[in-house]
Amino acid sequence: MAATEPLLLPTPPQLHDFTLDIIPPHSFPPTNTTHPHYLHDDDDEPSFLNTLSPPHPSSSSSSWARKKIHRSKTAPAMAVMKDFRSPHHSPNPRPQSDSSSLLRQAALLLLLYLSLGVLIYSFYRDHFSGVDTHPVVDALYFCIVTMCTIGYGDIAPLTPQTKVFACVFVLVGFGFIDILLTGVVNYVLDLQENMILAGIKAAPQHQEHSPRFSASNYIVDVAKGRMRIRLKVGLALGVVVLCIGMGTLVLYFVEHLDWVDSVYLSVMSVTTVGYGDRAFKTLPGRLFASIWLLLSTLAVARAFLYLAEARIDKRHRKIANWVLHRDITVEDLLAADINNNGFISKSEYVIYKLKEMGKIREKDILQICDQFNKLDRNNSGKITLPDLLENHL
Repeated sequence: MAATEPLLLPTPPQLHDFTLDIIPPHSFPPTNTTHPHYLHDDDDEPSFLNTLSPPHPSSSSSSWARKKIHRSKTAPAMAVMKDFRSPHHSPNPRPQSDSSSLLRQAALLLLLYLSLGVLIYSFYRDHFSGVDTHPVVDALYFCIVTMCTIGYGDIAPLTPQTKVFACVFVLVGFGFIDILLTGVVNYVLDLQENMILAGIKAAPQHQEHSPRFSASNYIVDVAKGRMRIRLKVGLALGVVVLCIGMGTLVLYFVEHLDWVDSVYLSVMSVTTVGYGDRAFKTLPGRLFASIWLLLSTLAVARAFLYLAEARIDKRHRKIANWVLHRDITVEDLLAADINNNGFISKSEYVIYKLKEMGKIREKDILQICDQFNKLDRNNSGKITLPDLLENHL
C-alpha cells in the first residue's frame, strides 16, 4: 500500500508579522464591495478588503504575511479613549451661572440697602422735610424714591449730615438698580421666554392639516430658538402701560387726584422724571408707591433696552444681508487669504464674512489662534491625539 503524501498548507501568518488595531464600526466598508474607495491598492498601503480576505491557494504565504491591518486615523483605540476620558484628565468644566444664587444675593443686598436707609431715616427723622405719615413707611418711601432716581422733593434732607447720606445713598442705589436690572429682571424674563418656547415646542404639530404660517411663527424665531424682538418690545410696552394704568387708578381713588393729574403723576413717576409738583401724601399711597415705583422703573428701563435692541437687530440684519449678497473683489481675496497661498478656502471665506458682519473681531481670532498654537506644540498646523494626550498628562 503506497504511503500517503502529506497535505501542504500555506504557512499561517505570525502575530509578529503584522499589527492588528481596533477599527471603529463606522470605518467598516459597506456591503457593496465594488466601491472604488475600498478596491484601490497603493504600493505602500494595501486596500482594506485585501487585508481581511484569506490567502488564495496560489498566492505565496510571504505576500500574506506582509499585509497589515491599519487603525483608522480618525478613531483612536478605545483603551486610549477611556484613559483620555478619565477623571484625572477631564477638561475644565464650563462655568455656569447660578440663577438661584443670584436671586438670593440680589434679595439680600436689597434688603440690607433698604434696612440701612430706614434705620438712618428713623434716627434722623427731624432732619428731613415733608409730610409725616408713619416712620417706617416714610423711610421706605424715601429710600425707594431715592434709589429709583425719581426725586419728588416731598421728603428732602435738611442738615449737612443727611445731605451727605443722601448723596452716598443715591450713588449706591445706582449699583443696586444695575444688579436688579441685569440680574433679577433678566433672569425672570429669560425664565418666562424659556417657558413660552417649551410650551410651543411641546404643542402637537399637525403639519398636514395646520396652515403653513401659525401664530407661533410670529412669537418665536425657531431658527434662533428665542422670542422675536418685536414681541419682546410689545410685551415690555404692555407692562409699562399696565403700570401707568395701575398708578393712575391708585392716585385717583387713594390720593384723590383728578384723572388728568393722576395720569400725569403716574407717567412722571414710571419715567423717573418726578417734577415734584405732585407726590404721594397718604399712608396707603406711599406704601403702594414703595412697591409700584420699584417695579415700574425696572419695567420702563427694560422696555427702552428692548427698543434699542430692536433697532440694533434691524441694523445688523441689513448689514448681514448686504455682506452676504455683495460680490467678492480682489481686495477681499487678498484680505481673506490668511495663509497667503494665493487663494481662499471655505474656512477663510467664512471667517472673513463673519468679520465683515461684526460677529467676530480680529482680537477673538488671535486669541483662538494662540490657544491652538499652545495645543499644537510641534507647529504642524494640526492637533493630533498624541498632542492631546501630552497636554493632559
